[in-house]
Amino acid sequence: MAFVRTLPVAALAVGAIACGGAQPSGTAASAAAGGAVVIRLTGSDTMVNLDQAWAENYRTVEPDVSVQIAGGGSGVGIAGLIDGILDIAASSRKMEPEEIERATKTAGAAPTEFVVGLDALAVYVHESNPLKSISIEELAEVYGEGGQTVKWSQLGAKSPACAADDIIRVSRQNNSGTYAYFREAVLGRTRELRLGSVDQSGSKDVVALVSRTPCAIGYSGMAYADKGVRALPISKKKGEPGVQPALDTAVNGTYPISRPLYFYSRGTPAPPVQAFIDWTLSDAGQKILQDIGYVPAPRPAQ
Repeated sequence: MAFVRTLPVAALAVGAIACGGAQPSGTAASAAAGGAVVIRLTGSDTMVNLDQAWAENYRTVEPDVSVQIAGGGSGVGIAGLIDGILDIAASSRKMEPEEIERATKTAGAAPTEFVVGLDALAVYVHESNPLKSISIEELAEVYGEGGQTVKWSQLGAKSPACAADDIIRVSRQNNSGTYAYFREAVLGRTRELRLGSVDQSGSKDVVALVSRTPCAIGYSGMAYADKGVRALPISKKKGEPGVQPALDTAVNGTYPISRPLYFYSRGTPAPPVQAFIDWTLSDAGQKILQDIGYVPAPRPAQ
């Protein structure tokens, strides 16, 4: 699996600012009272814990820079970037071509993409569930439109803790980058997720619900593993050995549901915003990412 650490969507020069100085058109970074700089970062719920940890630690590095964090989903962050109310959109999916077009039109410059880490998207079941592993093909029959797998016994995993045997599908809301990535990774670009799932607004909420529901299955970031749930090994095809989500399997590409995590800026970031992004990609920033349970961003080829 090869990802580029930073990918300019377009190289356009944007007027720069110094900390506390005047802002170029199309950026939301602002000087607060006393000259402190405020950077607004919103988006992916998968990344919100990571973003918060970065923001808190960066304050010790640059006391005069405050990074304000909010979740809401990748779509919310990208919409805020397009509307010009954010400096950085955090996203667990790539921006769509039409989103890039709209952002370029409103900002006068194309957004710049930064790959700030990787995430293995785990499939969780209740800790009492006897299922040993699952394939992408089997997941498609559980989650996909027209899928025929509705009982745990069809997967050979009937559990005494789930007397009804019905598979309760836990999913994310459709404005989530996790939702979009899971759909494409499991079902491809043309098949839709079927109706009837129990949709949650956040990554942590998915895991919490599965931990309380013996008949449930759900998907969320690897970093959100918690007591009461178990992440299933996943294979590309039925009958093949499953691969556990982990740092090494995400990096080497053997785990089949892993993805890059993105920051997007409006055009070329202003200096304080670029400095923060550079710090998240530094050894110090990437150690924080790894300590939380994400996978470090691949280094560019030398």
